This record gives sequence, C-alpha cells and structure tokens, in this order.
Amino acid sequence: MSMITLYDTTLRDGTQGEDISFQMEDKIRIAHKLDELGIQYIEGGWPGSNPKDVAFFKDIKKEKLTQAKIAAFGSTRRAKVTPAKDNNIMTLVKAEPDAITIFGKSWDFHVHEALRISLEENLELIFDSLEFLKLNAPEVFYDAEHFFDGYMANPEYAIKTLKAAEAAKVDCIILCETNGGRLPFEIASIITEVKKHISTPLGIHTHNDGECAVANSLVAVDLGIVQVQGTINGFGERCGNANLCSIIPALKAKMQQECISDEQMRHLRDISRYVYELANLSPDKHQPYVGNSAFAHKGGVHVSAIQRHAETYEHMRPERVGNCTRVLISDLSGRSNILAKAEEFNINLDSKDPVTLEILDNIKEMENRGYQFEGAEASFELLMKKALGSHRKFFTVLGFRVIDEKRGEDQQPLAEATIMVKVGGKIEHTAAAGNGPVNALDNAIRKALEKFYPTLKEVKLLDYKVRVLPAGQGTASATRVLIESGDKHSRWGTVGVSDNIIDASYQALIDSIDFKLHKSGE
Repeated sequence: MSMITLYDTTLRDGTQGEDISFQMEDKIRIAHKLDELGIQYIEGGWPGSNPKDVAFFKDIKKEKLTQAKIAAFGSTRRAKVTPAKDNNIMTLVKAEPDAITIFGKSWDFHVHEALRISLEENLELIFDSLEFLKLNAPEVFYDAEHFFDGYMANPEYAIKTLKAAEAAKVDCIILCETNGGRLPFEIASIITEVKKHISTPLGIHTHNDGECAVANSLVAVDLGIVQVQGTINGFGERCGNANLCSIIPALKAKMQQECISDEQMRHLRDISRYVYELANLSPDKHQPYVGNSAFAHKGGVHVSAIQRHAETYEHMRPERVGNCTRVLISDLSGRSNILAKAEEFNINLDSKDPVTLEILDNIKEMENRGYQFEGAEASFELLMKKALGSHRKFFTVLGFRVIDEKRGEDQQPLAEATIMVKVGGKIEHTAAAGNGPVNALDNAIRKALEKFYPTLKEVKLLDYKVRVLPAGQGTASATRVLIESGDKHSRWGTVGVSDNIIDASYQALIDSIDFKLHKSGE
C-alpha cells in the first residue's frame, strides 16, 4: 500500500473559476480546514500577482497548522533576466513558504507563440529558475504546463523540458493537463512513456473540460504518480480542476492508496459544504460522494433493497465521507437524516423520545426555511444546547429599531440603531451609529451589553455574507446571512434567515454574542 501526496490548489487555481472569490480571511479559514482534512500541501496563491496573496503568505505564518505545508506558486524567470534579478522569482523566495511551485512551457507551440524565444532558451529558463529556487527554498515542485498537449505535438521536446527540471534536482515534476481535453487512455500512454526517461517523482494536475479530470488523475496514480493536485469541489478555471472530494475517497476506498486517515475522510462532506458556503455558492446536490443526493433513494424497489442491505444500491458506505443514506419518500428518513447530522456534532439523540422528535421536526423546519449550518458551527452548537436544556440565557432583547437615512443625492446614507436589552433585572436602552444598518445594529448591541459582559469587547466582526435564497420572489425573497466573528483565541460562524435582511443579520449577530458568552463562561 503506497502513500499518495495531496496538493490542494483551491486557494489559487480554484479562485480562477467564474463566480469564485475568497477574501483573505476566507483563505485562512479554508487553509485550517484543509489542514484538518489531512491535505499535505496547500497552495496559497501567487504572491507576485496581487496584494491579497502577499498578505496571505504573511498572515498564514501566524497560524498554527497541524501538518500541512504551504506552497507558493509562480512562473519561471523571464527571458534575458537571471533568477536573482527576476521579480517573480524573488517574490516567491521572500514569501518564505514551505514549498515553491513554478510552471514552465512544455509545448513548443507555446514557446514560439507565447514566450517568443527559442526552444533551447526555454530549457535554460526552466533549469536556471529551478536550480536557483532549490538553493533558496525547502522544497521545489515543477508544473510542466500543457505537458500532454505538448507531448502529442512534439514528444522529444516535451521530454527535454522534463529533463531540464530533473537536472535541477526538483523534488517532484507535475505533468499538467492544462486544457482539460485529453482522455484517460491518452494520459496512460504518455505517462508510461515518460517513466522510461524520467526518474524524478511525478505528479498529476488535470482540468475537467472533457469531464475526465478525476478519471485522468486516478489513471495517473495507477501508473505510479505520487502527487495529485486538485481543488475542493473541483473549483477552477473554465470547467474546473480535478475534484479532490471525488479523488480522495476513490484513492482510499477503491484503490487502497493511503492519502488521509479514515477519520479525516469522514469530514469530507463538511469540508465540501464549508468551502461552498465561504464561496457564497449553493452546494451541488448531485455531486458524487458528498452531495445531498449522492446516497439518496426514491424508487420503491431501491428503498426496499437498501433497508435490508445498503450495498444493493450504494457503491460505498456514505458515512465514510461524512454523508448518509436518505430515503426520500419516507417521513422517518427525514428524522434519520437529522439524527445523523446531530451525531456528526457528537450529540446523542434518542429517536424514540417524543421530546426529541419534536426537536428534530423543529430543526427540519428550520432547514426547509433556508438555514444551513455549514460555516455556522456556533449557531448549530447553540441550537443543540437549547434542545438539550443546557443553554444559559445571558440577556433578552426587548426590541430594536434601525434607521437608514439619505439626506441628499450626493450624500452617503446615515445609519443609526437603538436597542433595549434586559440583563437580569436591569434594562439597558441605548443607540449607536454605523457605516450601514447592520454595522449600526452590531454597535448598538455591543454598547448595550459590554457594561454587563466586558469580554464582548474582544469580539470582532470579521466577515459578513448575504445570500438570496432561490424562492423566485425577487426583492421579496428570503435571505440567509452568514457572519464570521472572532476574538484573540478563535473564530466562529453564525447564521440567520428571514424575509427581512436586517432581521436575518440580527439573528446571526445575537448568536455570535451568545456563543462568545457561553465560550467565555461568563
């Protein structure tokens, strides 16, 4: 049984997909989740391309990761410039990552048309850049861009580009299927030939334009590839990258290849939905392994069979990836689904207890209204505490009012919030301004409560996301608000849902404060 190294590029290649964008704080949060999943390398971005990525490599050094290494991405040096004087190369070195990955041209067509240099000069670019980086970085990987297309056009030259990287003693050479159009049998044939000439460990990086990214990656592993690059949920340019949410269980459950632990793989669905939520996208319910419908059964024959033996219509046990079997035509299946979710959060609920059934129906009704707790773990924990009777009520909001006023066409709107809270037997009535209605409400809530609970001064609102739920009612549609808060010790997410965006924001803000007070043990 061999060990496959997983290299995640969600934070770099994944963000090149249409509609995908992460704030720097989002990237830090996702890096922690990838680390918990057991990903060995996390590609944080291209520090030479934008200030956000420069900030990421600076801030990630302050975070404590369990085992993952942070990789920076860039390109070979420019023609006519030595590596030491190439800004891109030096920015990579100055970022001080655990590993550096650079790409170079494998396709003679690109060398002539994109770089406009000779084939020999391109080989020098590859060798010089990698040799320099090997002297200045702990690990160096080489992405052979467009390798498979390059090999199909000019196999001799494509191999020469790999030999240039091998001569620089890189740690791994990654064969990139950049255009995403090659088929598994083509990938297999070319890798077989490459291995006759190259002894350096090989990796694979595929795109999904021909719907073969996962298959091409698995074929590569079967032929001895030791590093697999991909993204969570297959995010990426055009049709996306190889989907690690499909690759990981295929490697472990079907190919007996070690990559992460069984316990880590049980969090795969959670990670998938977490990244969807931070990307502000609805999860694909039909996504293999981790989607809501991946192990959902509706047909009568199927249901009858899986109730006796799940293996009759399920290719693997869904619990292995954190999913669960769903019987769509059964009321009992709804309760079973919620029980499974509670179990994921280490909450032991007795399905036969009438009180528990009432609680489960309430949770199910909330989810039907649009609540999602991926990315809002704090709200879910509070929900469970209330259900089990272990929730302490620190305060009561008696009412609030928010005014958003614009006094002139060219003037910025003015926001003000007033709030009345009760703590014990005392009532506090106060007001605060803000740079928007939600910020004003946040300021007013804190102002009212901080005199009773000084630790709330530590809380900062780090991120705020709004999603209009697909109800087809235009501006009257319900909205879901996801808020990320944090203090000097940790970060937590809370959620609110309402037809009124201010009310949804209020729910998420109150949960955030409530969670902090429970966490602090006030």
